[in-house]
Amino acid sequence: MTRMMVGALALGAAMLAGAAGAQGVQQPKNDYSKPAAWLCWPGKAGDACAIDLTTTVIAADGATSVETFKADPKAPIDCFYVYPTVSMDPGVISDMTAGPEELNVVRQQLARFGSKCRIYAPLYRQFTLTALRAASAGTPMGGANAPRPTTGYDDVVDAWNHYLATANKGRGVVLIGHSQGSGVLARMIPAHVEGKPAQKLLVSALLLGSNLGVETGKDTGAFKTIPLCKSPTQTGCAISYVSFRDTAPPPANSRFGKVQMAGMQAACTNPANLAGGKAPLKAYLGNGAAIASSSVAPPPWVKGKANPATPFVAVPGLLTGQCVSKDGFNYLEVQVNADPADPRTDQIAGDVVNAGVVLKDWGLHLIDANVAMGDLVDVVGQQSKAWRAKK
Repeated sequence: MTRMMVGALALGAAMLAGAAGAQGVQQPKNDYSKPAAWLCWPGKAGDACAIDLTTTVIAADGATSVETFKADPKAPIDCFYVYPTVSMDPGVISDMTAGPEELNVVRQQLARFGSKCRIYAPLYRQFTLTALRAASAGTPMGGANAPRPTTGYDDVVDAWNHYLATANKGRGVVLIGHSQGSGVLARMIPAHVEGKPAQKLLVSALLLGSNLGVETGKDTGAFKTIPLCKSPTQTGCAISYVSFRDTAPPPANSRFGKVQMAGMQAACTNPANLAGGKAPLKAYLGNGAAIASSSVAPPPWVKGKANPATPFVAVPGLLTGQCVSKDGFNYLEVQVNADPADPRTDQIAGDVVNAGVVLKDWGLHLIDANVAMGDLVDVVGQQSKAWRAKK
């Protein structure tokens, strides 16, 4: 994801959603039996999820401690992840080589789930940010030789089928996506999970940073038999939200928090309190070189002290979240509990910024996963126990 091109993400999701009847040049299939086709696969040499997630925990009084992380190679369930639009490749669709952008988004959004599940994350030939920016400017790339718009989606379906056939072996699985990755999964689930044998394996679906439609006042809609999660021991359900600061709610032109279909609304489930209501968020925020792509670097975490060297920082009690419905939008409202009297920072980075201007219609899209990562991991752990108990 780049600072200047982040606005193309929604267009990519829209193109995916409308791609079913689109034309284009059919691409050769990827061979997902090859380890190189996967960002993360248990035991793979160079596994992108086998990375340093050490975190400095900063208390309200400025005191610090270090939290180490260890993945569980014997985790009892699996996670299957589809990343958002991040590729900086020059063509219409990305290649199958992981660049810094794919590696960083795995660090931000996925690797921490390794304490609860074995992780499978395929590379796929997504629309590049280069092509999406060109399309949004009215000058689409590729012409008559453009790849079929369903190429990335077809790749993910092929990867999913390969995973099921060769690695799943009846284990429960959590589907995880963000932004365009959530859009891919939102299309794949009705076609390849609901009503299929794979539905019995579904522990939950975490579809972050996208507008998952549900019927107004209900827990189903886009998914007919997969409701929104209401407790951490509920399985076969979905968690979905988009995040905005309480001081900057979605403007009228917001890209997130609303669906266009009559009788439908955007889902919002607070992973810190699935039953509803405000709760502290267990955020894991990027630090230094590990920050989520943004034009604004994080401020000093503690006044008068150099920032820690760990790739992540946790700030217990600084953030709270609740699902709210305001002005026709449904979203996770994130409140920064600033206290100017203590030495800890009163700010977090995460806004989408272009040419020095905060794009309020994007909210905290860049850190949708970060702001509640600890809560999401905890929920997956509890759902894992519940799914295995039922089985």
